[in-house]
Amino acid sequence: MSDMHWRIALGVLILALQAFAIARARFVDDRYFCWAPFDQQTKYEIGVMIGNEGLAPSQVQKRYRRPAEGVDNRSAHHLFDIITRAERKFEKWGRSRVVVRYSVNGHEEREWRYPQ
Repeated sequence: MSDMHWRIALGVLILALQAFAIARARFVDDRYFCWAPFDQQTKYEIGVMIGNEGLAPSQVQKRYRRPAEGVDNRSAHHLFDIITRAERKFEKWGRSRVVVRYSVNGHEEREWRYPQ
């Protein structure tokens, strides 16, 4: 194969991988490694209880580096992963309970809990 054929083959391979990633993003929750548009608007509200004490919105923001209430332009699963990682890191004793009320693209409100 000539040098030009290798370049064309490499270009086709890169485009095929990108097309695969975009198609995959339509069917899975985690889209971290997909070159795909952020086509979801997730409106959310995070509530956290540690023991019998609730966290203030400023404490929630410090804990997850996300506002306690807001809109994220990614999959709701992205927010759940952030919370899960933080809880596994900070709450090794299992005292925390998290409730996220969320709505994707203006649809019905749902609830996600940690631990599940």
